Amino acid sequence: MTFEPTPAFAAHLDAQDPLRDFRSRFLIPPAPGGGESLYLCGNSLGLQPRAVREALDQELNTWATLAVDGHFEGPSPWMHYHETLAETEALVVGAKPIEVVVMNNLTTNLHLLLTSFYRPTPTRYKVLMEGGAFPSDQYALETQTKLHGFDPDDAIVELVPRSGEHTLRTEDIEAKIAELGDSLATIIMGGINYYTGQVFDMQAITRAGHAVGAMVGFDLAHAAGNVELHLHDWDVDFACWCTYKYMNSGPGSVGGTFVHERFADRPDLLRLAGWWGHDADERFKMQKGFKPMVGAAGWQLANGNVLTLAAHRAALALFAEVGGMGPLRRKSEQLTAYLEFLINRLELPTSRLEIITPTDPAARGCQLSLLVHQGGRDLFDHLTQAGVVGDWREPNVIRLAPVPFYNSFADVQRVGEVLAAWAGQ
Repeated sequence: MTFEPTPAFAAHLDAQDPLRDFRSRFLIPPAPGGGESLYLCGNSLGLQPRAVREALDQELNTWATLAVDGHFEGPSPWMHYHETLAETEALVVGAKPIEVVVMNNLTTNLHLLLTSFYRPTPTRYKVLMEGGAFPSDQYALETQTKLHGFDPDDAIVELVPRSGEHTLRTEDIEAKIAELGDSLATIIMGGINYYTGQVFDMQAITRAGHAVGAMVGFDLAHAAGNVELHLHDWDVDFACWCTYKYMNSGPGSVGGTFVHERFADRPDLLRLAGWWGHDADERFKMQKGFKPMVGAAGWQLANGNVLTLAAHRAALALFAEVGGMGPLRRKSEQLTAYLEFLINRLELPTSRLEIITPTDPAARGCQLSLLVHQGGRDLFDHLTQAGVVGDWREPNVIRLAPVPFYNSFADVQRVGEVLAAWAGQ
């Protein structure tokens, strides 16, 4: 497609957009000067679906009118609430319902999964991750290796781009995996790097990891609800994600977990146990001896927070209605390409501003990361004053992420105008 920078062209794209009506299903924050903001920050917090308030009110009403009986009575008995999410959750991440469970939050789930899938020995104890991963992943692996008596500086191997490059090459990741060989216990990487916006080739990484006998998992915080995932078919061992970014389920909302079905009926697999992960048919016998539920549900610790589950279920319903990730991804690729076009046409020298996110649509999601070498804070303040909501990451990166559920091509075109005004100063 040949893009044009005009409002008329953006309006034309919006008129042809089969997903355009979904925008009205979300609450768009106001801009400082009035009207709607240009919200390109779904990579940090997704917007609130209008249906969330009604979903919360329903559970608050059940609590008010049924109290403890709400666990077994009412429109959506709380005892089985999490089970109602599995089918659509699985749709979003490319899994079978038995392989997913919604519980806890991302970092808690990462620790629970590493308990099972990082089982180091004196000779196979290395962990591979991308350098500059989100701090929670760094801290989780640091403390997990210490928990097993290893020095993190020795046990954790970090992948870094080649000199002069901002992103990792798949062949370099595969080569490092082969080099580590039978010393490698576990690979844990982001499906998408939070800073650069690079999508990693999860299938290739999983294949390479399994070839040397390692377990392979992914933190999908920036991937779930953003790009198409096929966790089951890619043979990924485990994964976890949050739901408050591209899944639009509210600040600090519940996390998601994937465990491949080959581990579904493995009660011998070491894990940290809790009452809610115990066999549901025997749970109320209150007896000693943990017997995990079959599937990812066997990693649960406690009953879920119904209010966050309700918000998440309301958000998930939109993914089912739109037909899964395929339609969203098709629009997303156009939105992000349009933003890229508008930035590139400014013809700024890379000594001033460069996009460090890959140009290949298959290697990125919604997000573009702008490395601003001169006047980064001034640009961010300029965007903010103009009603553009993005986010700043130290030392000098601005992340902008048009989201296909609620962003329009007109939004992106207007952001392009704001950027052009700054570039012309």
